[in-house]
Parts: sequence; C-alpha cells; structure tokens
Amino acid sequence: MAVEATNVRRRNNITERGNPAGRVLLLAHGFGCSQETWRLVVPLLEADYRILLFDHVGSGSSDISAYDRGKYDSLHGYADDVVEILESLDLTDVVFVGHSVSAMIGVLAANRESSRIGALVLLGPSPRYVDTDDYVGGFGKPDIDNLLDSLDANYLGWSTTMAPMIIGNADRPELGDELTDMFCATNPTIARHFAHVTFLSDNRADLAAVRVPTLVLQAKDDIIAPIEVGEYVHAHVLGSAYQVIDAYGHCAQLSEPAEVASAIRAFVP
Repeated sequence: MAVEATNVRRRNNITERGNPAGRVLLLAHGFGCSQETWRLVVPLLEADYRILLFDHVGSGSSDISAYDRGKYDSLHGYADDVVEILESLDLTDVVFVGHSVSAMIGVLAANRESSRIGALVLLGPSPRYVDTDDYVGGFGKPDIDNLLDSLDANYLGWSTTMAPMIIGNADRPELGDELTDMFCATNPTIARHFAHVTFLSDNRADLAAVRVPTLVLQAKDDIIAPIEVGEYVHAHVLGSAYQVIDAYGHCAQLSEPAEVASAIRAFVP
C-alpha cells in the first residue's frame, strides 16, 4: 500500500525551493550527508527549476523512527523511498540528481519507474567500489575491509579523519569541517549499516537497464570515485553524456557548485 504523502514528507524531510513552474529537480545526497550538501547549488538553479530536496532515512532531519534495518539492507530500500516520494507528490518527468551512492539509488529508481524519472544526473557515481580483475573501482578488498572496521570501531573518529580526505581541497579546510559536521550529525548505528551497504554494493549490471537520458559528472580527481569509474558508468549507460568537471574531491557540489550547476543547466532543458 502506498505511503501517504504527509508521511513521506515527514519521513524524508522533503523541502522545496525554486520556480513552481519549472521542471522538477530531485536532489539526493550521498553517504553521511544531508540535503544541506546542495545548499550552494540550489541558489544557482532555483530561478528556473522547481527543486525538491530530501534526506535519506537516518540522515539529516529525516524521521529516524522510520528506519528498518531489513528494508535498508540494500540500496533497493532507498530506491523504494525515492519512488514513493515521486508517487506521493504525483510527479513525472523528474530529473533525479544523485551524488555518490545516491547516483546508484537513482539508477535503481529510474529502472523501476522511468515514467516518473525522465533523466538522471549522476555526480561522482560508483557502481562498485571494490576492484576486480577487469574492473577498477578504486579500492582493493582489504582497503574496504579496513575502512569498514575503522568506521565500526569509532565512527566519530573515522568521520574526523576521513571527511577532509574525501572532500579533498586541503587548502580549503572549511569544506572538510563542514563534511565532518554532517558525518558526525548522522546516527552512528545507521551510518555504520549504510556504509556497509554502500561500499559492498555492486550495481554494475543495473547500468545497462537505464533507458532515460543520463549525464555522468566526474571530478578530475576523486579518491572515492576515480575517473576510471566515471568512464565505466558512461560506457555502460546507453547513450549517456559524460563530463569531467574542474573539481577536486568527492563533493563537487560543495567545492565547485558553479561547475555542477552549469553542467545541470546545459543538460536539462
């Protein structure tokens, strides 16, 4: 049974900005973050687009009581939420803009409901983080195991150490501080589970099923989603566009918001 719109709005802390007559952009944040990661991009787009933001359950100001470990034991649970958001608001032809793990959540949602998602913008996507013999994901299996062990043992300490590395831009420490604050504001138990789901996922097979116009946005230097991963996603999403933006680190929407907004404007009519 469909979830009522008021419950969905509360569950995912849906907020709205911009031009009510514009095409809808649904902006989705990555692991450990919240909709606040888009705060610098929104003002650059709101004159022309209707912008919806939300928090994944367990992140930001979402309803933490809605967290169900079984449901969210795969990215499909988060994709179900995206579909419910679109259904509850009766939206069609939405442009889903997903950062990091939300890029694959958007792929799963679009493959289920292409009538509601008309296009995808994938910022720093990664269908699999672990290298294989014929695939570069950016991490060896021991790297991921060590990352998850460290996160499980001391999430707040992990956040303080890793956030500045993830965001890059060492000459702009305020960006690392902002990401650290977001990580530390996330419920540690949920964050640990979400990290395991994220970093052990493999959505490579889902890319070939995408049938909506897709833009892959790749930072020129990203330790979480290196350029080989962006190239892989582009090669495996039929007819996708690919753009390397002049950005460093894994959170280009914070470090180079004008680059991200410009790329979205050029792709979305």
